[in-house]
Amino acid sequence: MSTTHKFDVICLGRAGVDLYGEQIGSRLEDVSSFKKSLGGSSCNIAYGTARLGLKSSMLTRVGDDHMGRFLTEELEKVGCDVSHVKSDPNRLTGLVLLSIKDKQSFPLLFYRQDCADMALDSSDFDYDYIASGKALLITGTHFSTEHTKATSLKAIEYARSAGTKVVLDIDYRPVLWGLTGLDAGENRFVSDDNVTQHLLEILPLFDLIVGTEEEIHIAGGSTDTIASLRTIRQITNAEIVVKRGALGCSVFDGEIPDNLDLGFTRYGVEIEVLNVLGAGDAFISGFLKGWLRDESYANCCDYANACGALVVSRLSCAPAVPTVEELNNYLCRRNEVLRPDLDEEITHLHRVTTRSVQNWDELCIFAFDHRKQLYDMATENGADPTRIPELKLLLLKAAESAANNPCFTYQPGVLIDDTYGQDALNHITGKGWWIGRPVELPSSRPLTLEGDASIGSRLVSWPTEHIVKCLVFFHPEDEAGLRLEQEKTIRALYHSCCASGHEFLLEIIPPADMATNEDNLVRVIERLYNLGIRPDWWKLPAPGKTAWEKISALVKNRAPHCRGVILLGLDAPLRDLEAAFRASAGFDLCKGFAVGRSIFSEPSRAWFRNEISDSELVQRVEENYLQLVRSWHNRKSTEVA
Repeated sequence: MSTTHKFDVICLGRAGVDLYGEQIGSRLEDVSSFKKSLGGSSCNIAYGTARLGLKSSMLTRVGDDHMGRFLTEELEKVGCDVSHVKSDPNRLTGLVLLSIKDKQSFPLLFYRQDCADMALDSSDFDYDYIASGKALLITGTHFSTEHTKATSLKAIEYARSAGTKVVLDIDYRPVLWGLTGLDAGENRFVSDDNVTQHLLEILPLFDLIVGTEEEIHIAGGSTDTIASLRTIRQITNAEIVVKRGALGCSVFDGEIPDNLDLGFTRYGVEIEVLNVLGAGDAFISGFLKGWLRDESYANCCDYANACGALVVSRLSCAPAVPTVEELNNYLCRRNEVLRPDLDEEITHLHRVTTRSVQNWDELCIFAFDHRKQLYDMATENGADPTRIPELKLLLLKAAESAANNPCFTYQPGVLIDDTYGQDALNHITGKGWWIGRPVELPSSRPLTLEGDASIGSRLVSWPTEHIVKCLVFFHPEDEAGLRLEQEKTIRALYHSCCASGHEFLLEIIPPADMATNEDNLVRVIERLYNLGIRPDWWKLPAPGKTAWEKISALVKNRAPHCRGVILLGLDAPLRDLEAAFRASAGFDLCKGFAVGRSIFSEPSRAWFRNEISDSELVQRVEENYLQLVRSWHNRKSTEVA
């Protein structure tokens, strides 16, 4: 990117929320649940180019509503600039309902009557902003009304004056031009002379024009692709990219030849198609990744074809766009990966490289997901176990108070169960904390998951920010039948997390009645990696220095995208935990601690016995928590033995 430009690309146009039917093969009438994601062609491209490493900015309006805030936050998560995503108090954010009936039918309904993005106005941007982009991208929908056309032309005027390249994604949706019934959103082509004349008026203003063959037809006024291209060439010297589906794409920067293959053509590979929606937005995102960095047509087209291929194999639009690492992996193996959705490495890379970019570098987690221990503690101290939910809210209050202390300079987190802690979970969700939530039946061996329903069914109701935590008592010398049963449960849980989008923390504790040595944890982790289980997080008893070295090397080699290791407490005295923290110094894999009973046991017993008040409980727990945080802070001040 030129050093004179703040942005690689500014995307002007549609921004809406896609609601995808989750029942593949259903009519839209029969869909019973929907998955929400960012949508709208321009918004998809802003999102996709940002995910692919470009510095993108979105220029649009969204409603001053929950969906508008969702879009803004989703763009921010991938690093897209949202300084010019304007909030419109008088209009709602546009919605689209979509379903996948079969490989040829993708019913969709646009809910865009007087929606926010169509009210974008030239007063929402100025010359300096447009000039800050190396390129300005506009989609065809924003020329479909007189108001949006005038707004788009003002942006183009600024761009051409500033030397900013101007890109058109034709993005022809006949329903959005009023050419079909409102229920015909999937219709991709209706011939219309007025639309053709509309487009021919603006085509000379662009440096790059991208469209499918059908979109070239509407722009050039003929269902003969070559004839349409020649009509377009008569009025513009722009580079023209024709998207050809499984046949790849062709680029024309001069005279139009007699057939498409005589343009600069890069053929794609045939893959199993799940969903064509959003593939075009992914395609242009990939093309721009190369084009805006002055790469060869070969590279531009390869990026574009690959991005389109990966997206058609997945359910959604923007979330399905690959990251750079994933894209490069696919490009190296594209001829052998005919089902990207089933390829283990591609699927894993998409999962781990599109996770939240939230900074989890150092975590000080207060764990009070205990269920059996707190039930026993209540009964042993003469208290009614129905007081446990109240206790959990008080423990959370102590955690929040500690996190506001000036000495708390780390990322706060909590481990909370939904058996007694649902109110506490609801309170802390959405506040940017690291939140873990257990699924195992306490003390079970072999591992048993809580609840009557399957874990996949349970996770549907969990906020995606909740991290699935599972504790398993596992030893490398376990009897074969026990080991296989536990491995089967862990593997099923891991795959459920992959499907639901939740991160997965696996806590390993050696059984108390079995011998331990430095290599046990290493052997367990290696075994689980061999089974294809790659947790996002490990929670482990504090290893010694030798074990730390082996675990660090193993994780780096087998799962380089692992978030890290968190140390558990096992009700150890605080001074013992201080020693464990010191032993972890120097190992970047260790991201912090998740400790509970060492913090809350004694104050909670006194509270159950009514010996201390709520405020005294909160104060004592907060002090213990902060003492542990200070120990974590000071761990590097003492030389590791």
